[in-house]
Amino acid sequence: MRLVTYRNGVEAGARLGVMSGDLVVDVAWLGEAFGVDLPDTMLGLIDLGPVGPERLRDLLRECGARFPAGTALPLANVKLLAPIPRPRKNIFGIGLNYVEHVAESAKSLDTSKELPKQPVIFSKPPTTVIGPGDAIEHNARITQQLDWEVELAVVIGTTAKRVSEKDALGHVFGYSVMIDVSARDNRRAGQWIFSKGQDTYAPFGPCIVTADEISDPHDLDLWLTVNGVEKQRSNTRFMLFNVPTLIADISSGITLEPGDIIATGTPDGVGAGRTPQEWMWPGDVVEATVQGIGTIRHPVVAI
Repeated sequence: MRLVTYRNGVEAGARLGVMSGDLVVDVAWLGEAFGVDLPDTMLGLIDLGPVGPERLRDLLRECGARFPAGTALPLANVKLLAPIPRPRKNIFGIGLNYVEHVAESAKSLDTSKELPKQPVIFSKPPTTVIGPGDAIEHNARITQQLDWEVELAVVIGTTAKRVSEKDALGHVFGYSVMIDVSARDNRRAGQWIFSKGQDTYAPFGPCIVTADEISDPHDLDLWLTVNGVEKQRSNTRFMLFNVPTLIADISSGITLEPGDIIATGTPDGVGAGRTPQEWMWPGDVVEATVQGIGTIRHPVVAI
């Protein structure tokens, strides 16, 4: 399933939907039509554990392509939001997780040229999250080095505490797309949270594809363009630490809870690693895609 959070009109609240072709089917309204209690938020569905998505799949199978009146809206008529508009916790970011990115970072960002022996973990506050089409803020008073990073995002479905790698994927709810925006000139004594944690620095979406529809999260092409020019292209098979390793490593000391998000790192091609270096400026448009999930597109605006 391709699950979205959407708004139907400027004054309407955020609601949970499932994409079906060019339609968004409202999950709670669909449940009401069949006398089945289903939540109206993404976190509400995740909190139900496996039973929630299975109930929804059953209803969708029963409907086929014919949905009860009033439950489906044209995708073109709704505003997609970030799938989880306000995460409960900081996003877990993973740095230096592709070999070529390690090399370019060592050259331009003063990081070690040696491959990490353990995942490099940082965080991005919930206030970094924006949804499809929303603007990335460029604050010239703070940064002149606004950079891009396309990443596969992993959404946790069930509590993971000291889990093994072999069991880790069983805790995944689904996958999405994230851009890890970074103000490279805002790193402080080796600490990244201010550089990567400013408002709007985590574009997220357009949907969450449930884990059952991604047969192998380590065989997905991902790429990014700025103003239509390709800057990054790789495949998740080139991660240094794959998704099970990341989940096992984080959960060894930090409990992963339903709705938590892991941004799994970026390949080479970031602005800081290019010659000459390139940065995002007001008026630019950045697009990021992960195969089988979708594309998010964001303008950069001055504030």
